[in-house]
Amino acid sequence: MELALIRTFLEVADTGSFVAASARLFVTQSAVSLRVQRLEDQIGRPLFVRSKAGAELTPAGMEFEQYARALVRNWEQARQQVAIPEGFTRSLTIGAQVSLWPRLGFRWIDALKLAMPNLGVRAQLALPDGLTRAMTEGVMQISLTYAPTLRPGLSVEKVIDDELVLVAPWRNPQLDELPGRYVFIDWGPDFLHFHDAHLPKLSNPGLTLAMGSLAAKFILTRDYAAYLPARYAKRYIDAGTLSLVPDMPVYAYPAWSVWRDDLEDDLADVARKTLLAAAEQAEDDTQEVLEQI
Repeated sequence: MELALIRTFLEVADTGSFVAASARLFVTQSAVSLRVQRLEDQIGRPLFVRSKAGAELTPAGMEFEQYARALVRNWEQARQQVAIPEGFTRSLTIGAQVSLWPRLGFRWIDALKLAMPNLGVRAQLALPDGLTRAMTEGVMQISLTYAPTLRPGLSVEKVIDDELVLVAPWRNPQLDELPGRYVFIDWGPDFLHFHDAHLPKLSNPGLTLAMGSLAAKFILTRDYAAYLPARYAKRYIDAGTLSLVPDMPVYAYPAWSVWRDDLEDDLADVARKTLLAAAEQAEDDTQEVLEQI
């Protein structure tokens, strides 16, 4: 049985749609349909009920799902174990959204390598859906995200409150200067409600970037103001390339860690301790910025 067929089955099961699964897998919808059909032929039972509303698991599909996830998980665990580099005895794969790597994820890696020199670490970048998928399949053991999804076999723990602050790449920025010089960074629906309530004059800037802290590279070279995590913005503020817009509201944006429940206890203990240490450093950075507001 091909692993690609099982992964495709799980994508359709997770999304409830052949169209959405094709987008996630970067293949055509017909390719998804063909893979599912081949899997159904091999099993000898229909796995989905197709309709205009999408795809729903049949009783046979529900029963097969747990085995499919176990197959993918066991394959990934075996692959990672065999692929441990020479000179290392264990491995750990961690992932995070782009905004959670600077001054948190990278510090965590430093602390992990210091605490366990024989640990091989693989770090990945992904969106929340990709992190959830990698975690449930066993491809990844721990992830950092702003939008955790709780699934069987996974546990969620709060790491930090990222404080989003309004910054601009010029000296002494003022609110009345921002219309026409502001970009909205999409930090999720709750941030949108906060933004509309507190900054109605900036509610329709005409430019939205859904790329997290990576948007800093955009505003720095194009003279736009935007909301960024204080933790991330600190190095630019210290360097004088970004300035805080005074008297602007701050938005608390919690970040979470997601853990596989089957992660070895001793490795999980070290990972938690080192993540806590990295989070404390990140909170110190945030506090320094907030004290300037």
